[in-house]
Amino acid sequence: MDRKMSCEYCIHYDYNEEFECYECEINLDEDEMIRFLSNSYQSCPHFKFGDDYSVVRKQM
Repeated sequence: MDRKMSCEYCIHYDYNEEFECYECEINLDEDEMIRFLSNSYQSCPHFKFGDDYSVVRKQM
């Protein structure tokens, strides 16, 4: 799964109503932002699968 596609499944990727678009909520430092924008790494180190049912499973 490539970086672009994996963002869609990440828990940190959320809809911003003010700008009407999806965006990553992780605050990257300058070095991380450069690597991200230049596609220097294969997968995001902050990726965490956003399972919509994980909260429900914890409540059971």
